[in-house]
Amino acid sequence: MAAIIEFKLSTKDFALEHTLRTLPGIQIEIERVVADDPSRITPYVWVRADDFDALEAAFEDDPTLEAMTQLSEADNERSYQMVWTGSVDFIIQLLTDHQGTIITATGSDEGWDLRVLFPDRKSLSQAHDSAQEAGLRFNVQSVYSSDDTRHIKHGLTDKQRDTMIAAFEAGYFNVPRSISLSEFSEQQELSHQAISEQLRRATAHLVESTLISGRDVNEE
Repeated sequence: MAAIIEFKLSTKDFALEHTLRTLPGIQIEIERVVADDPSRITPYVWVRADDFDALEAAFEDDPTLEAMTQLSEADNERSYQMVWTGSVDFIIQLLTDHQGTIITATGSDEGWDLRVLFPDRKSLSQAHDSAQEAGLRFNVQSVYSSDDTRHIKHGLTDKQRDTMIAAFEAGYFNVPRSISLSEFSEQQELSHQAISEQLRRATAHLVESTLISGRDVNEE
């Protein structure tokens, strides 16, 4: 049975330490990670910040960031495709070696909070032992089976979860809808684009965690 571990890493043991410490008010959310080359880790991230000029100046000076491309912008959020280097390479490779998949990862000046899915407890335990042997410092918050409904968040961040619940309670998912996307965005005091992107990203996480991650390999 698949197992999930939630743990916290310090910024210096993962990525973007300089940026997160220079601008303590920002929050970085990993949307997905591409690791098609062991020497090049390419995450797609969303960043919430008040001053994007200061943010990108910090990015320029961050030794863990090799390159980046801005993809989109909505209110106080921007999405980027990045190329990371440094200690993050080891962590991603360790997860890859033990079939670990990052479900969610959120970074702030307090550290990185990660939720990682493993195919079974044995793989999780082996990854844990390998990390300890390598001297990686991390704080385990929780370990549980993928069918434990007391813990499952379906890959959603707190913000995405709150938005989806608010949309459901407002009747956005009713047939026919009780509220339009424009009306819901006004209710949430966010732009039409921001709400639309939040709902799409949350829906994608729900599909991945409930319909894709749980499939038997024989179904593929």
